Amino acid sequence: MGDYLLRCIEGGEILPEHYTLSCPYHPGFIRTEYKARQLNVHAKEPGLFKYIDWLPVHSSLPTRAEPVTFESPQLSRELGLKNLYVTFTGWYPKRGCFAKTGSFKELEALPTVVRLRENGGGTLVVASAGNTGRAFAQMAVDFGQPVVLAVPKRSADSIWTIGSAADGLIQLIAVDGDYSDAIAAADALCREPGYFPEGGGKNIARRDGMGTVMLSAAVHLGRLPDHYFQAVGSGTGGIAAYEAAMRLVADGRFGSILPKLHLAQNTPFTPMVSAWKERRREIMPSDMPNAKEAVDVVSAHVLTNRNPPYAVSGGVYDALSACGGDMYAVSNADAASAAALFAEAENGTDIDPAAAVALASLIEAAENDKINPSDTVIFNCTGGGYNRIFAECAPVKVPVNITIHPGEKIQL
Repeated sequence: MGDYLLRCIEGGEILPEHYTLSCPYHPGFIRTEYKARQLNVHAKEPGLFKYIDWLPVHSSLPTRAEPVTFESPQLSRELGLKNLYVTFTGWYPKRGCFAKTGSFKELEALPTVVRLRENGGGTLVVASAGNTGRAFAQMAVDFGQPVVLAVPKRSADSIWTIGSAADGLIQLIAVDGDYSDAIAAADALCREPGYFPEGGGKNIARRDGMGTVMLSAAVHLGRLPDHYFQAVGSGTGGIAAYEAAMRLVADGRFGSILPKLHLAQNTPFTPMVSAWKERRREIMPSDMPNAKEAVDVVSAHVLTNRNPPYAVSGGVYDALSACGGDMYAVSNADAASAAALFAEAENGTDIDPAAAVALASLIEAAENDKINPSDTVIFNCTGGGYNRIFAECAPVKVPVNITIHPGEKIQL
């Protein structure tokens, strides 16, 4: 289990094994190359670690969090799609979904914590607009992993955990700005000794953990889907889906054609949509005019990264290009309608605002004949079940330790 190499996508160099986030010679991503060329599902491993052969770790943690793929007959009928499947990561016990924080960010946090421990340990520093921070806070509660979370001030209320307090292992920093300001604060703290960056899109554990969504779908279907829908802020989930699909093609048992990526953002904050529609590798200032004002009005604040890994080698542009992808700009109103449709179809289950944006893009694609009714489609529902979590699991809010202004140094 867990035998792999780390390769620089741009230069091809094999990099030494440690908690590696980037190549010292090139600015692009590194990618994991696994010794296991075919996907082996280890049913006795917990949660997403059943896919451990394609995770950059050598051990696992006890968890029930994993992506679960299922058919939704009512949703399929509403959209006129014969082969629509939902891959859900959240709290939906009836469907076998037990991600405590309600988000697929647990798929990133779990292997990241294992990987850090296997490479010496330390305090993780995480910048988040909500979901990622909550997932890593849960790692502190469940596994004793010390974390510092930097979040926009307005997102602080979304940081809660299930279970007992983490005994000082969580330090929550509220930044009086947006997500990009929180990223800058986290980056500055990581220059101090003893603090390790979670790494964002550069983190192979994070990408390969999210890639288990595509693995779950392919195992359930027995093949790769024709289309894959997800909402994106950094775009890392789309990149992860692309990388997992490439491994499945190389496996030889799931088909030879990469799924078409359909990635969505929430208007009016749509920099990647603007750049992709013009087939530009670079995002320009004109792609996000009045960025701070735009961030204030979107319903899915987790989708508002002003510096996504779009242009880098192996980034969003390359993933979309390789998969014949498309991007969508989704309004708050359309996302709300999509969320209501899902709740009606799936036992009242509420979904994350970002997942609602993705579902709205799927509805748009179906209505505009961008997918054939008989095509096999995966909707990556990246979070949901919050109402049940609050009713059944007694979440505890994480208190803010300090509040800072953008550019202000964190004093812990």
